[in-house]
Amino acid sequence: MNDDSPVCTSIIPSAKDIGGFEVMRALPSKEKQMIGPFIFWDQMGPGEFLTDKGLDVRPHPHINLSTLTYLFEGEIMHRDSLGTEMVIQPGAVNLMTAGSGISHSERTPEALRPVKTSLFGIQSWLALPEKYEEISPDFSHITKDDLPILDAEGNQVRIIMGEAYGEKSLVKQYSKTLYIDALMKAGSTLPVPTDVEERGIYVLTGKIALNGTSYDAGQLLVLRPNDQIIIKAETPSRLLIMGGDAFNEPRYIWWNFVSSRKERIE
Repeated sequence: MNDDSPVCTSIIPSAKDIGGFEVMRALPSKEKQMIGPFIFWDQMGPGEFLTDKGLDVRPHPHINLSTLTYLFEGEIMHRDSLGTEMVIQPGAVNLMTAGSGISHSERTPEALRPVKTSLFGIQSWLALPEKYEEISPDFSHITKDDLPILDAEGNQVRIIMGEAYGEKSLVKQYSKTLYIDALMKAGSTLPVPTDVEERGIYVLTGKIALNGTSYDAGQLLVLRPNDQIIIKAETPSRLLIMGGDAFNEPRYIWWNFVSSRKERIE
């Protein structure tokens, strides 16, 4: 990146398989492990399941993190060791906080399996601050209608987590977090909030420009701290702005476990 660019680095996601379905993983990467609390960032789809097929992520455990699921298309049935059974649909949020330990599964609902279905969304893992790593596990579901949404310059902006543009999400956060879904029409602009230390832009569809440099879909742009950045949509675009305050200590990752303590994982 040139010295005038507001982008520190651009991350191209790599393909991974989860439950017979391919995802594109942008975090963690060799360029960057975390942006704020975000330590895993997976784009699911867009993809289709044939009749009698579906997503089948079998029961598996987590510790010391939260998982946040947000869909654009399709449905997922979430079940966990707290006894939760919750179908998530586009525009809603499932936030599962593992804390001291939880197990969950994610599957295409049985009612949808007799027909061809699609799935498209983002699942992210958020590391918990050290003082919250061993809290009791928890699950919350926030409906699409309960998330703040703004219309400005033809842009439709939903605040998934945190606070931006004078609106605040109901989704619980354990450290200062920013997560925004923005649909932008060609030629429109949107400022990137500056009140968190680390920020990224995930270009989901379309093409955007930052300080005159163009960026296509399918990359995570890590932004310079404190820069005043205006996003311009060169084509109709959908993007996710994410980030939060930096963590003071590193995180260790093994399989589905994330912790500030290597001995906890062992």
